[in-house]
Amino acid sequence: MFFETAGIHVQPWIPPLVALVISFFTSMGGVSGAFLLLPFQMSFLGYTNPSVSSTNQVFNIVAIPSGVLRYIREGRMVWPLTWAVILGTLPGVFIGALVRVAWLPDAKNFKVFAALVLGYIGVRMVRDLTGKKAGPDKASAERRFQELVRSHRERAGAGGEPLPAVRVTEFSARRIGYEFYGENHSVPLWGIMSLSFVVGIVGGIYGIGGGAIIAPFFVSVFGLPVYTVAGAALMGTFVTSVAGVIFYQAIAPFYPGVSVAPDWLLGLLFGLGGMVGMYLGARAQKFVPARAIKWMLAGIILFTALKYAAAFLG
Repeated sequence: MFFETAGIHVQPWIPPLVALVISFFTSMGGVSGAFLLLPFQMSFLGYTNPSVSSTNQVFNIVAIPSGVLRYIREGRMVWPLTWAVILGTLPGVFIGALVRVAWLPDAKNFKVFAALVLGYIGVRMVRDLTGKKAGPDKASAERRFQELVRSHRERAGAGGEPLPAVRVTEFSARRIGYEFYGENHSVPLWGIMSLSFVVGIVGGIYGIGGGAIIAPFFVSVFGLPVYTVAGAALMGTFVTSVAGVIFYQAIAPFYPGVSVAPDWLLGLLFGLGGMVGMYLGARAQKFVPARAIKWMLAGIILFTALKYAAAFLG
C-alpha cells in the first residue's frame, strides 16, 4: 500500500501491529510509544521528512484516549497535575513545531537532536535506579499499592470492592498535593509548569507530545510514584498532540517545498493499534512492579538515543 504524504510503501497490517506491541509496554509508564514509533518510521519505513512528527501526533490522538479512560476508571488520574502539564506544555508545542520545520528539516540533524535529548533522560533515569534508593515513604507506598492489588485480585471472584482512588489534598497557586494509598506527595506548581514548557518545545520538535520526557522527570526529579503520573502524562500528551497536529496543518501552506502536514491514513493505522495496546497496558500496569516499569522506560529511551547517534555517525 502506498502512503502519498509519507512517500512510502508498507503493508497496511504492519503499522497497527507495531503500534500495539510498543504501546502495551510504554503506556505502563505514562508514555504513548510515539517516541519509539518515530525511529521505526524513519529507519524501517524510510519516512524521514518533517511530516513524520505530525503523523506521530495523529497516532497519539487516536491511541491515547483508551489508556486515559482506564486510568480514570481506576481512580489514578491526578487532575491538578494533569492541568498543570497541559497549560505548561501547550505554548512549547507551537514553538517546537516551528523549530522542527524551520531549523531541523534534515533527518540527520534531527537525529542528533533526538539522541541528545533522549540520552540525557535515559542516563538520568539509570542513575536514579542504580544510585540512591527511593525514600521509605515512596517505597512503602509502592509496596502498599502492590499489596492492595494482590488483595483485590483475591477478592475479585467474591465481588471485591475497587481500589481506592487517588485523593487530591492541595491545589493552589504554589503547590499540588495528593495522597497515594496512605502516603502524601507534594510538588511545586510552577516547577511542573516550567518543566512542561520546556518539554513542550522538545515534544513539538520530536512529535511525541512530551510524555516520553515528562514521565521520567516526574519519577526521577520530583519523586512521584509511577502509578500516579502515567495518567497525567498521557492526558497531557493527548491534548498537546491535538494542538500540535492543528498547528502543523495550519503552517503547511507556508512551506510549499516541505512535507509538513501529517499523513492522516498512516497515523490512523498506527493509532488504532496503539489504542488497543494502551488500554491493555493501562489495565496491566498495576500488576507490574514500579521498579520494573522504570527500568523498562530507561532501557527503551537509551536504546532509541543510541540508535539515533549511530545513524548520525554512520
